[in-house]
Amino acid sequence: MKKINGVGTKCVHSGDLIDDRFKGATSPIFPSTAYDFIDVEDDKYPRYFNTPNQLALSKKIADLENCEAALLFGSGIAAIFTSLFSFLKSEDHVIFQGSIYGGTLNLVIKEFKKFNIEYSLVDSFDIKEYEMEIKENTKIIFIESPSNPLLKVIDLQAISNLSKKNNLISIIDNTFSSPINQNPSDFGIDIIIHSATKYLGGHSDILAGALASTKSNIDKIIESSINYGGNLSEYTVWLLERSIKTLSLRVNKQNENALKVSDYLSNHEKVNAVHYPGLKTHPDYELSSKQMKGFGGMLSFELSNLEEAILFTRKIKLIKSAMSLGGVESTICSPSLTSHSKISKEERENLGIFDGLLRFSVGIEDHNDIINDLKQAFSKI
Repeated sequence: MKKINGVGTKCVHSGDLIDDRFKGATSPIFPSTAYDFIDVEDDKYPRYFNTPNQLALSKKIADLENCEAALLFGSGIAAIFTSLFSFLKSEDHVIFQGSIYGGTLNLVIKEFKKFNIEYSLVDSFDIKEYEMEIKENTKIIFIESPSNPLLKVIDLQAISNLSKKNNLISIIDNTFSSPINQNPSDFGIDIIIHSATKYLGGHSDILAGALASTKSNIDKIIESSINYGGNLSEYTVWLLERSIKTLSLRVNKQNENALKVSDYLSNHEKVNAVHYPGLKTHPDYELSSKQMKGFGGMLSFELSNLEEAILFTRKIKLIKSAMSLGGVESTICSPSLTSHSKISKEERENLGIFDGLLRFSVGIEDHNDIINDLKQAFSKI
């Protein structure tokens, strides 16, 4: 087959696992955990990330992110932990964007001190602020764009340039964008991470993580990954591969819906603020337009306080109150009670995350039905 360029075609055909025996249209599943070791090229073992379904799906994800190779994990946080600890040792230093997923922040705050690893949190999207934090022992810059849950955007090319200038590894959590809307490797970012539970899975029924990078980086990460044991089962790999086939269709529909929903919310008298990079009023709109192909299905908006936010979530009917995101169904949650609940109220507010904030994952329903549900909920608060 010739090189595949279209992203929709990559979703369907990249990394195809061919059913040679029965000629089925879908990928066969190889659930075995025991493989022969005699007269084989490599010893296949699930924890070694080299079983048939794992290798096929890794190829698909690598192609979607314009990378040489990829790996699959049991969760997004497993992918984050493994990518970090594959390159870090005691007394090293990491620079983190302050406005990132609460689970990542919790990992850093709770675990780094056990291994005597230093870190800095930069509560800014100004590249000069990141440059000021670089030390002799700095090894990694870790970012997330758009950020969770305020949808702020950082200059990927500038982060890449800064990292390369100082011999640092750049890592991005690309979950909110998905490979459909943003390919950080095109801007020189070294390692791209996804919570595959979200858009890659897309149906709120898969727990998984993924990362993509150069072959040399992946080879190094595998060395640690084998010891950490965070790989994904073949059953879940097969389900994830099936889901990614519709990724382009789903995400493009979510892009369309989110833009219409954010426009509605930004004109509502009961909404104090709307955070969506596709709005021309968003401070990062121009940057988003340059480095994103679509603005995504994620947005957040602010009500007056936590009590009002909770009441609103109780009044919605079509939209589901749920902690995750990226599924075909629209979901809403309070970051203060979910994704960022493990950090203190003071820490949240320092990041601009106030108790009245609601994070909204826009689904693939008809946008009029989504907006009508919002209308009826607003009428009851």
